[in-house]
Amino acid sequence: MNHQGKVLKNGLKVITIPMPSFESATVLVMVGAGSRYETRQNNGISHFLEHMAFKGTEKRPSALDIAELIDGIGGEFNAFTGKETTGYYVKSGNKYVGLCLDILSDMLQHSKLEQAEIDKERGVIIEEINLYEDTPARKIGDIYERLLYGDTPMGWDIAGEKDVIQKINREDFVSYMGSLYSPSNMTVVVAGGVEAPKVEEMTEKYFGEMKSFDTVGYKEVVDKQDKPEVMVRQKQTEQVHFSIGFRTVSLFNPNKYALAVLASILGGGMSSRLFHEIRERRGLAYYVRTTSDQYVDAGNLATVAGVDPKRVDDAIQVVVEEYKKFSEGKGNVTEKELTKAKEFIKGHLVLELEDSRSVAGFYAQQEILEKSIENPDELMKKIDEVKVEDVERVAKEFFKLNTLNLALIGNFDDRQRFENLLKF
Repeated sequence: MNHQGKVLKNGLKVITIPMPSFESATVLVMVGAGSRYETRQNNGISHFLEHMAFKGTEKRPSALDIAELIDGIGGEFNAFTGKETTGYYVKSGNKYVGLCLDILSDMLQHSKLEQAEIDKERGVIIEEINLYEDTPARKIGDIYERLLYGDTPMGWDIAGEKDVIQKINREDFVSYMGSLYSPSNMTVVVAGGVEAPKVEEMTEKYFGEMKSFDTVGYKEVVDKQDKPEVMVRQKQTEQVHFSIGFRTVSLFNPNKYALAVLASILGGGMSSRLFHEIRERRGLAYYVRTTSDQYVDAGNLATVAGVDPKRVDDAIQVVVEEYKKFSEGKGNVTEKELTKAKEFIKGHLVLELEDSRSVAGFYAQQEILEKSIENPDELMKKIDEVKVEDVERVAKEFFKLNTLNLALIGNFDDRQRFENLLKF
């Protein structure tokens, strides 16, 4: 799988990924805008704007007009917001790519942002926040990153705070878009049964007149920690959810490949070490997984689990003990285990990229955040190059007690109890 790229005169980047066997295509517009660009006064606006983009434009005045148009071609549409990017996409038959580009460009350039619609959508946003609060398995990641990054934009919830959502108005949206939604800060990606010249011509038609401007920056992460930290979100639950791990590296650090393999060894599947030890051998949890995640200036590796409240201490101790082994160079990773971990990563990537929506996201995320792109085969080659000694090296380097962090959601009020478990 390969891509072709072009930059329009206004700075908009266009990426085409031809997938000749596909009769469908995904058109994705990704913007270098997300919750880390927000302030206390507009926290949640990135996500709120994602909702408002589908509420009507000058050409298509209502949400129903947009929905009927996409339904009428058998397509699907949605959007997503992260801390560093926001994406809008339409997936349809490949003969409708021009229409999809038309719709997305119209939404991003001519959204009505009517105050009445904003007022109605507040309720939807608040109910979405309530959903996250009532779904600890989803919420634990937010709590963990609040622990890591504190009271900063990187530590705030993407969905925002209810009291702020209640105050956001039309002028706030216009100002926010005017600070980040420049074509020079956007990438249009089309993946599927398409050809690059046609895609580039149509993108020029619908996006070429956008005016470029300088965009605002973000507050950089300061990774400063000198002792283990614990954060407890008190909530009556039938199952305790925790996330425990370490600060690591950014997107630009080559150690990210070895860390990905290490995460796979620890909790990348049902035969991984922690899954087997915590769930299969001890019956302590329903789900256990370890991931390695990166931002442009920070990263972390963490194990997440949902466990029996009466045995949460045992589950945490199992994870800490496994971390300790690696920190002391006693992980004893075998070649067989290494190969399995690498194949797990590559296999899941292959499965994910069978969908044009995932393919578009794969390329757009790299272009927006890293300004360069690795094709899937290049990424898999770098995973293949990871050796046992690389895994052991990054574990010893980053599995330090002073950067260990534990976040929990459960009915607890004794933080010291959990701090006592964080010992090597």
